[in-house]
Amino acid sequence: MSRIGKKPVLVPAGVTVTIDGTHVVAKGSKGELKRTFSELVVIKEEGQELLVELAEPTVEANAQQGLTRTLLHNMVIGVSEGFEKRLELAGVGYRASLKGKDLDLSLGYSHPVIYPCPAEMSFEVPDNTHIVVKGISKEQVGQVAAEIRSKRPPEPYKGKGIHYEGEHIRRKLGKAAK
Repeated sequence: MSRIGKKPVLVPAGVTVTIDGTHVVAKGSKGELKRTFSELVVIKEEGQELLVELAEPTVEANAQQGLTRTLLHNMVIGVSEGFEKRLELAGVGYRASLKGKDLDLSLGYSHPVIYPCPAEMSFEVPDNTHIVVKGISKEQVGQVAAEIRSKRPPEPYKGKGIHYEGEHIRRKLGKAAK
């Protein structure tokens, strides 16, 4: 049995959740998220809590219960508080700036890299070596941060590139150290 799937999802004040069979809509101060879930689980609303129960006890339904509960929780947190990922640029001449809503990156290429801002998301550049990706969908925030990181992933010899804040880059010795 899924321990996570059995926990109720607390709905904070200011967030409304509408359940229509397997389709769920969460509205809050930050925006609105919609998702259709598997028919193996049943989502019920009891007061200020959402419960995820099994439609029929099978191994597949048990796995879906924990996943559904986590996705519901992320929807509720996203529309009330939002999510963010922080990136750091390491390297001589590597800079980030905002050009309107889009992200302008100087990453050592012969041209600047422009990353367009997706809908319902925003970028912040507190200084020229840090980027903050903000949005209401945890999946979308993570995907956009990963795409920005892929423009110049950190290399293992000098650690230059774009990496997540707090990420440890495993360093290799150069050929002179052998």
